[in-house]
Amino acid sequence: MMKMSYFPGCTLKTKAKDLDVYARRSAEALGITLEEIENWQCCGGVFTTARDEIATKLSSVRALLAAQQKDQKLVTVCSACHNVIKQTNHAMQTDERFANHVNNYLAADGPYNGEAQVIHYLEMLRDEVGFDTIKEKVKNPLTGKKIAAYYGCLLLRPNKTMQMDDPENPKIIEDFIRAIGAEPVIYPYRNECCGGYIALESPDLAKAKSNNVTNSAANNGAEMIVTACPLCRYNLEKNGSQIPVVYFTELLAEALGVKEDSDGKDE
Repeated sequence: MMKMSYFPGCTLKTKAKDLDVYARRSAEALGITLEEIENWQCCGGVFTTARDEIATKLSSVRALLAAQQKDQKLVTVCSACHNVIKQTNHAMQTDERFANHVNNYLAADGPYNGEAQVIHYLEMLRDEVGFDTIKEKVKNPLTGKKIAAYYGCLLLRPNKTMQMDDPENPKIIEDFIRAIGAEPVIYPYRNECCGGYIALESPDLAKAKSNNVTNSAANNGAEMIVTACPLCRYNLEKNGSQIPVVYFTELLAEALGVKEDSDGKDE
């Protein structure tokens, strides 16, 4: 079994348990053990661009350091966690002043200078396992299902840092959908913001943004939407989605035959 360090994040321990449980089960079925980092803390939720803001980034750096010390890649699943940790790692690699400040805080735990490699679970499927291998391991292909990928804004941007896929015309989730036997639906709003971060300040605008996404997917023939972001799922469902919104890991677990009797149902 291949071993990788794993950062689940806060929401995957509470409202997004399905995203976590199915990710772990599917990884095991694909020959990968996700080793949860000990004593991890919240990633901060948002990457603050202020160069002198250090405190909220320290938990991400400690997670990166833990993976580096094990000589393992660091896998994330939540889009927000991935964005924060990947951007923090990039800052440690490219901003000497920031890195020096962080390492002063780390003291005996460090130093850390960006050596770890951060990958999203989808990248793990594409680059470590391979979509062709996934096709071979599928036991319950989702034949005939028309599924819309929803990337949102955090998974792909900023492109120079995230480097997962083309931010304007991505295909990694569509390729994943094909690998589990379903048909991907291409629609205009798949990489637009759902409005999650403005839901409290401007609920009407957030609702309009979510409706744009779900209406576009449904109008183009989708039966469901898949996402990697707990906030996106919450916002799309709350604002009256015409079609179900599910985590991509749930469909992967279903296709691999490891979904039954999940103890991770959303509450």
